[in-house]
Amino acid sequence: MAEYIIETENLNFEYSKGRKVLNNISIKVPKGSIYGFLGPNGAGKSTTMRLLTGIIPEQGNAIKLFNQALIEQLPLVFNKIGSLVESPALYLHLSGLDNLRYIAKLRGISEDKIKETLELVDLAKDGDRKAKQYSLGMKQRLAIAMALLSEPELLLLDEPVNGLDPNGIIEIRKLLVKLNKERGVTIFVSSHLLSEIEKMCTHVGIINKGTLQFEGTMAALSEKSSFSKIQVTIDDAEQWYEKLKSEYPTIQLISNHQFTLEIGSKTQIPGFIKNLTEQNALLYEVKILDGLEEWFLTITDEKN
Repeated sequence: MAEYIIETENLNFEYSKGRKVLNNISIKVPKGSIYGFLGPNGAGKSTTMRLLTGIIPEQGNAIKLFNQALIEQLPLVFNKIGSLVESPALYLHLSGLDNLRYIAKLRGISEDKIKETLELVDLAKDGDRKAKQYSLGMKQRLAIAMALLSEPELLLLDEPVNGLDPNGIIEIRKLLVKLNKERGVTIFVSSHLLSEIEKMCTHVGIINKGTLQFEGTMAALSEKSSFSKIQVTIDDAEQWYEKLKSEYPTIQLISNHQFTLEIGSKTQIPGFIKNLTEQNALLYEVKILDGLEEWFLTITDEKN
């Protein structure tokens, strides 16, 4: 049987009576996984994170960490947890090194771990620079270093790449994969970016409007997208739209030169193209769209 580091069973939460933010959320995060908690803004991700870290107390007894009720382990359980849930609490007038020294002193951690942790997050060369001189991505890595000082078994990160440029996003992704593979840290990371979750996570839970829509491995998530969506650039798209709409009811006219439609699988695309060319269609491009992304947008209502 799989060992779960985080388990919630019918987790509910409301900020005020009648305003339910989480509705029967049951998640299982396997030990050693990178678990992506995915959903649009306002779905309930941050509230779940705050409940898991004890920032807000749970309204019941639905959360287990390390196979034991969270409420029975407070506050000692946080010796095994590193978290970055609110905005990073950095002292900008201090160097990266001194920020870590302060946290080490506050938490009773040996300063011997500081150099190693800075190297781990690729900030060893910038340790003497003041944090106010850091880029946003460097500040985020310093905040993660602060969470890693106690050598946690579990790392909880709420939207860690939010606001970062592409290079900053790649740096954080590489760091998390490295922590997971080399240190065996279980990582629970929330995000609204499907593309990032796809690239680094082993497991995923999708939440929308306070309800869990899906939970499983990334492989199982990929199977949810059983169709292929294609975008066709063609001469006189309106004429072809009329000809094809009875056979392909999902067809959508984009412009006079373009339409999209869902086709059973990628293996059917060559036959579809051959059929059009045999009817003398002036076909310029057939582009395969991301079926998984389309499915995700559908279940999270982001297309409506």
